[in-house]
Amino acid sequence: MNEHEPNETVANINSLVLEHLRAIRADVADIKDRLTSVEIQISAMGQQLGALTTAVYSGRSEMEGMKQRIDRLERRLELREAA
Repeated sequence: MNEHEPNETVANINSLVLEHLRAIRADVADIKDRLTSVEIQISAMGQQLGALTTAVYSGRSEMEGMKQRIDRLERRLELREAA
């Protein structure tokens, strides 16, 4: 048995550990990039949802106004009994 073998074994183990740590670091970097992308997409979806909510409530308000106008017209034309 060579006296340098234990040092070489430790060096090989250290090299292997470093190789795995580098791979883990690359994977974490990739996950960070993907997470940033997902955060941006969620933020955009939140903005779109806010705009859709505003549009829905605006449409409801407009429809309620039109319903009131139609009710008034029907009462004036006596097409409907007064409430």
